[in-house]
Amino acid sequence: MKSEPTEVSIDDLMAAPGHTMPWFGVRNYQARNFMRDGMREGDGVLFYHSSCAQPGVAGVAEVASTAYPDHSQFERDSHYFDPKATQEQPRWVSVDVRGLKKTALLPLLELRQMPALEDMLLLKKGSRLSITPVTPAQWQAIQARLKD
Repeated sequence: MKSEPTEVSIDDLMAAPGHTMPWFGVRNYQARNFMRDGMREGDGVLFYHSSCAQPGVAGVAEVASTAYPDHSQFERDSHYFDPKATQEQPRWVSVDVRGLKKTALLPLLELRQMPALEDMLLLKKGSRLSITPVTPAQWQAIQARLKD
């Protein structure tokens, strides 16, 4: 899960009550579908800082809830307001994310050099999704590197 550290950083997540906060504002259908259809409570999350001087994995978290309607789609003054969304037929979802640990940053350049990650969706040219699945092998490779 990618976040701009100026919006929500791993430090913000770890400082939140219970280290938990809603992941809202996703406005891409493919990323929404990953959240809605693929994420389950307890699934691991790589917390990735993006759009910053040094992007990369900054921590580990877990999915803390099933998907539910993203409240920001209904708030007229929200940057994430969607006039086509209704309470009866919401278009966007959120999940709660619980921070487990802040790690030393694993930079994007290092991720790109790891052979086990050559097929990782995050690293594909032109990939701009804020949420992408990670295979078990990719998860293990990153976890092993984070322990160094």
